[in-house]
Amino acid sequence: MLDIREKLGEVHKNCLRMEKELSKPETVSDMKKYTKLMKEYKHLKKVSDKYLEWNALDKEISDQKEMLSVEKDPDLVEMIRGELPELEKKYGLLNEEINILLLPRDPMDEKNAILEIRAGTGGDEAALFAEEVYRMYCRYAEMKKWKVEVMSVSGSEGGGIKEVIATVSGDDVYGRLKYEGGVHRVQRVPVTEAQGRVHTSAITVAVLPEADDIDEVKIEEKDLKIDVYRASGAGGQHVNKTDSAVRITHLPTGIVVAMQDERSQIQNRIRAMKVLESKILQLEREKAEKELSSKRKSLVGSGDRSEKIRTYNFPQGRVTDHRIKLTLYRIGDIMEGSLDMVIDPLINYQNALLMGQNIEGLSDDFED
Repeated sequence: MLDIREKLGEVHKNCLRMEKELSKPETVSDMKKYTKLMKEYKHLKKVSDKYLEWNALDKEISDQKEMLSVEKDPDLVEMIRGELPELEKKYGLLNEEINILLLPRDPMDEKNAILEIRAGTGGDEAALFAEEVYRMYCRYAEMKKWKVEVMSVSGSEGGGIKEVIATVSGDDVYGRLKYEGGVHRVQRVPVTEAQGRVHTSAITVAVLPEADDIDEVKIEEKDLKIDVYRASGAGGQHVNKTDSAVRITHLPTGIVVAMQDERSQIQNRIRAMKVLESKILQLEREKAEKELSSKRKSLVGSGDRSEKIRTYNFPQGRVTDHRIKLTLYRIGDIMEGSLDMVIDPLINYQNALLMGQNIEGLSDDFED
């Protein structure tokens, strides 16, 4: 079995080989192959760069220790002794980073994502919160330099949104947003509440890895039932006089996707098929994971929207993630898009599970 230094050396060699492969004209001309290799290369490059940094730091520490054993100048000895602890601390942190980079990767993590937010229990208050959560993700995307494109949105008569579907594109989008799938609960006093009582409402969030050409999701035309109908806006304010809205049903799975935002039936059909492909890709992935009976339960869970993952309590100014018993009294910052303070601990927890550390099981709930 290779030790970590040999393993890193192999990764570095593979990275150099892949660089040569990516520079070949025949690879560049094959966009599908080039895209696939580039995704693999980006990860290998991260590991390779850390390996070179690790090697250089290891040599520096060894040289410093050797100097310490032979050096007679007391001032120089004192300087070396002062620098060594900081170098060793940096070495330890770098070692942790490398161990995480060498963990088994979810091949979906680098994909773009399709984000779906739906108002649940709570009527108008749920719709208002759905709009706020969508805005929260948009602000987070801005911070990450990601692009958000609305595919479909359905407004609520009382304000807010009943449902929004959007694509989020950029680096490692799905790898970070996949932890957001589930029920998000809000506790606060609605603007319509005269008695000042705190109400509890909920919305559901689904995050799907966006299917691309590399995935080759096979959908047969015979397996599709396509209905067209007239689109209408929230509260019937706008009625399209042509049958531009599209509803596609995938008969083998029962998945239904409807799109009506575009005025063109063709554009609505293209968008609906894009969402359908991603839903089928996610379904195939979940089936494959279930077949791996020995696999440890993932922090992401089943992705079931009935799973309550987080509570936003406005009177207390807190956000609680029930899966890892994380409570932060930073609700204002989080609603403004500072989601890393929630997502990073979830990723660290998952990495710890993969590294086999002894951590308490996931919590199904948390005391309010």
